[in-house]
Amino acid sequence: MTGPREPSPTTGATAAGWRSRFTLRPGILRVWNSANAILQIVVAATGAYAFCFYVLGHPAPLLAATVTVSSLGLVRDARPRRVLETVLGMLVGILVAELLLLGFGSGWWQLALALAMSLIVARFLSPQASFAIAAAIQSLIVMVIPSGTPFLRLVDGVVGGIAALLVTALIPRNPQRAAMRDGSALFRAVDGTFGTLAQALRRGDRLRAERGLEKARALQPLVDDWRSSLESGAAIARISPFLRRQRFDLERHERIRQSMDLATRNLRVVARRVVYQSDDGVPRPMIASLLGELGGGAELVGRSLGDISLVPVAQESLKAIAARLDPAGIAPGGSLGEQNLIAALRPLAVDLLTATGMTPAEARACVPRI
Repeated sequence: MTGPREPSPTTGATAAGWRSRFTLRPGILRVWNSANAILQIVVAATGAYAFCFYVLGHPAPLLAATVTVSSLGLVRDARPRRVLETVLGMLVGILVAELLLLGFGSGWWQLALALAMSLIVARFLSPQASFAIAAAIQSLIVMVIPSGTPFLRLVDGVVGGIAALLVTALIPRNPQRAAMRDGSALFRAVDGTFGTLAQALRRGDRLRAERGLEKARALQPLVDDWRSSLESGAAIARISPFLRRQRFDLERHERIRQSMDLATRNLRVVARRVVYQSDDGVPRPMIASLLGELGGGAELVGRSLGDISLVPVAQESLKAIAARLDPAGIAPGGSLGEQNLIAALRPLAVDLLTATGMTPAEARACVPRI
């Protein structure tokens, strides 16, 4: 009689108790990532409220606080232009409601009219749906909560908007941290895609190749997230005196992102050809090795986001791989499909080389002519 077997790594017990469902780590991480945004909102809302209450003498400057909270928010995109657009949307709603309140008074049909007019005017002025919603919410507050002085709340809204723009520049969110997080997420996904496709070629595994194609197709949202965080960071760095030093890194990361946008598109082309080549179930270790080496070069480019000294290392590594991408030389007796697959690696290598700082012409010169 044998003793109890040890669970294998793939069939071992999976934690399913309350501890696996309830953990503090995600919540703590969310708070940490939003620390600057929380500080911005608290300072701006409190400052706007205090200014309107103690300096201007407004009895209940509610909109001074709500405008700051709504315009800043906790989202990744905190560029000054987006904050300003949201502020203007809310001011439109306040102004429309104040005019209707002055002309027709308050009531249920006046509320309906104010909401309709605010939405119509806001949609006419801006294509952004958030602009119209911000206008409608502020219009609703003005119509529901009475005030003895006309346009008093419009002044509160203007003060709140100015406070939101001031903290955007004076207590800026860390744009480099967000850009690094999104860039690293993209490179991790790219590394996983390269690895899956290389394994598929090494084993002649069509299912794995299809999985690699799925991963390649999932890269575009990550590229878009990175672009959004870089654009937001660059806009904040332009107006904040405290972030001037980050401009160089943000601009360098944007150049890398542009190259990686092209590289991910070419990686999808490669992935489709890998799926096609894996139909026959024949291992292709030589091409798998090339793809794996390109993935290693891409991984070095990703590490260079935080360590610029790795740029020359990544460049030399990719140049050595690019110099070998001659379909006739690597697979002289290979099928047309194999040679086309190797040929598809060439523009991918060029894109990765441009991500290291080379010009497109210099990168293309590293690839042998065919």
